[in-house]
Amino acid sequence: MNAADHVLDPARIALAPNAIALIADGRSVSYAALLDLTNRIGNALLSLGIAPEQRVALMMNDSTELVAAYLAAIKIGAVAVALNIRMSPRELGFVLDDSRARVLIIDEEFTPISDRNAQLQADSHWQGQCQVLVARRSPGAAPGAVESFDSLVARQSATLPARSMSPDDMAFWIYTSGTTGTPKAAVHVHHDVAHAYEYTGRVLGVRPGDRLFATSKLFFAYSLGNCVFGSLALGATTLLRSGWPEPQAIAEVIDRDQPSVLFSVPTVYRNLLREGVVTPERFAGIRHCVSAGERLPVPIYERFHELSGGRYILDGIGTSETIFMFLSAPLDAPRPGSAGRPVPGVQVRLRDSDGARVRQPGIPGVLWVAMPSTADRYWNRQAQSQASFVGEWFRTGDVFMTDAEGYWYHLGRDDDMLKISGQWVSPGEVEDAVLLEDGVVDAAVVGEANDDGLTRLVLFLVTAADFDRIEPLKQRLLETLSRYKCPRDIRLVSEIPRTATGKAQRYRLRAAASSAAVRDTTQSPVAGASS
Repeated sequence: MNAADHVLDPARIALAPNAIALIADGRSVSYAALLDLTNRIGNALLSLGIAPEQRVALMMNDSTELVAAYLAAIKIGAVAVALNIRMSPRELGFVLDDSRARVLIIDEEFTPISDRNAQLQADSHWQGQCQVLVARRSPGAAPGAVESFDSLVARQSATLPARSMSPDDMAFWIYTSGTTGTPKAAVHVHHDVAHAYEYTGRVLGVRPGDRLFATSKLFFAYSLGNCVFGSLALGATTLLRSGWPEPQAIAEVIDRDQPSVLFSVPTVYRNLLREGVVTPERFAGIRHCVSAGERLPVPIYERFHELSGGRYILDGIGTSETIFMFLSAPLDAPRPGSAGRPVPGVQVRLRDSDGARVRQPGIPGVLWVAMPSTADRYWNRQAQSQASFVGEWFRTGDVFMTDAEGYWYHLGRDDDMLKISGQWVSPGEVEDAVLLEDGVVDAAVVGEANDDGLTRLVLFLVTAADFDRIEPLKQRLLETLSRYKCPRDIRLVSEIPRTATGKAQRYRLRAAASSAAVRDTTQSPVAGASS
């Protein structure tokens, strides 16, 4: 088999060649045109000598070219590795060294990052082995010192049979977003893409004619799984927009391209609400609004329901290691605060710290998942692979509990859960309560050891400029939460450090909590005045 043919099946496309596969920045691209470009890029990569399972790194904005290049790499038997377009030069150097990429296709706007990386990695044993191709050059740009991707592709044939691969051969890698520091690559194989039908097709009911839009960029598993593998395999249309997902830009896509399904993350939904983007008129044509990436706070869920004219956000959870969602809110019965129920074709279990299975509702445990799209392993991370992938099961590291009706509730990461006064505390539960306070913009809770070595809660708080309700906030938390769940140490900061998917980088906050520097009034993202 070959995963690229599963997504862009030439026989299926021949039956409806003019069906729209992509609308990229307002420009429509047919399935036939996308297949043609994919084949040309595949032949271009072959002309460079790219062999099976060699890595092809892609640092490109969301575009027709990115989708085609990603599928082209898979089609010739190579391994597609899409990179975060906000990587620093050092991060780029790390990933290129870690992946041993043989080629980097990079949009011209990101070449300063690549150039700086070349300076930083001058002593690297691998950098000289990675050929750089510059794509999407500005009109009239002077020829560069490296090969132009566009001119190379233009010279190629549009005919390319897919390389026959084992279902267990590597097809693509997804680098984690790095909530704990150094990213690692989840290794995915060819058969992993077929599970798109279970969530995108069976749960969401996506069909030809639907239009799917993800505010997250395609280098994230969330967008890749639904808006490339799922959407294109199901004959639907994917909406793409270059640039970062600012609220007004998202509003423009919704107004112009009228998506049927919107995929986003809690942070972006919050921003849409704050900027007045969410209205009944704008969201009237959107059949499903989906959330993932982190737990959806109840206040955001309820505010969106109110301002959108009664629409619900369907919360769920998936990971870089699974590509697709394994828990999802039922379409007919979403429940505030819950990640829903298992997706068809997925097995889920909870296990306690001793590895024993948790069966009783209301008892937290670490979530284990078994599903066909689970990654094979982590690249160059043997110990982590052995700890996370056990037979058909993947240990997510996410702490959940269930209720008597079979709904699942995300309590945080197992390394985020805090034991206070001998009892477990979920940072997310505290953050939800804090976000209900008027004038609170963002919040994150971590644990810090006090002088006695016991863990105490530290609340990092981003507020409106005129916020002066610290003491009333403390009192309301005492009225809402058990006393041991109420932070006594509240620190005002300019922003909460987050990954590109919106996940709080708690390791940075923990470091800040233990540093005296956080108690002064500097303007770093995790610095501010202590209350």
